[in-house]
Amino acid sequence: MGTSCHAAANLGIGAAGRRDSVTACCPRGSVRITKTMSLVLDMALCALILGVGLATVAGHGVFRAVIFFITYGLLLAIGWARLGAYDVALAEAAISAGLTGVLLLAAHGRLRRLRAAEEAPLRPNLPAALVATGIALALGWAWFALPDPTAPDLTAALPQSGVGNPVTAVLLNFRAWDTLLEAIILLAALIGLWMLARDRAWDNPLGLRYHARAGGVMASFGRVLPPIGLIFGIYLVWAGAEMTGGAFQGGTVLAAVCLVSIMADVLPAPRIAQPAWRLALVFGPGVFLLSGVAGAVFAQGFLALPPELAKPAIVTIEAALTLSIAVTLVLLVIGPPDEGGQDA
Repeated sequence: MGTSCHAAANLGIGAAGRRDSVTACCPRGSVRITKTMSLVLDMALCALILGVGLATVAGHGVFRAVIFFITYGLLLAIGWARLGAYDVALAEAAISAGLTGVLLLAAHGRLRRLRAAEEAPLRPNLPAALVATGIALALGWAWFALPDPTAPDLTAALPQSGVGNPVTAVLLNFRAWDTLLEAIILLAALIGLWMLARDRAWDNPLGLRYHARAGGVMASFGRVLPPIGLIFGIYLVWAGAEMTGGAFQGGTVLAAVCLVSIMADVLPAPRIAQPAWRLALVFGPGVFLLSGVAGAVFAQGFLALPPELAKPAIVTIEAALTLSIAVTLVLLVIGPPDEGGQDA
């Protein structure tokens, strides 16, 4: 039907009835084809997510499992994008698939250097499988048993938030407590990682030392990619007030830029004792806490933002959080101080 309509339109048939039939049948056919293709794409994506997830937990080999995990994160990012949650998709791709994948690969490399990564033969663990199956069935039952969730309507409250992006309004205005605690938990995770190092190693550079070959791929990337990533990261932070973006997405991009620069020997490896790195770690949560205290003094309560000052306050908080998130992620990926003087 779509082909005949297209041909009729190209022939320029002048009958009014024929033109009406052309305009009436083409949209219906196009919509039907589009819906069918979208359904096929979604079903294929769901099958890929389930298959890659199963390969991640049931496959043989640590390195292979890490690669499947990174692929799983990328597929989940595509799934979130298909659902229209572009902020979540960016965070999933950058943090879960990107930085977490790099962190797991670095951990695997350390284990191999310590000769602790011998692959054990895969043995079925029936009790663990039964427990996991029971949890999955319970979650499925809870999903279908609970009443349909009703999302709050932010249409009336959004103008009072000072920003046009509903996600940013929720994270930094209506439910700012959650975001503040997330930033503090991220810092606590880094402190827990540093506690794994011995006291005598705290003056050493963090992580393994990297040596990029002059003129090689890493050395070239370390000089070409950072300026582009820096501009893109800053754009994500600035655009987050009105559209997709924000502190976590921009901070992740800036963290990747910093990591590439360190691996390419453009930037020196950081040290825990350096005041600049420590200040950057607490700068974001500190600004967030100060804004909360200011809200308690001058507004309606802790973390409350006056509508006339909401947007500049949110942009300031996001800029400060971006710096702290980027530095925290960099230090998490690099790892604790290097004690053995090994090179990467």
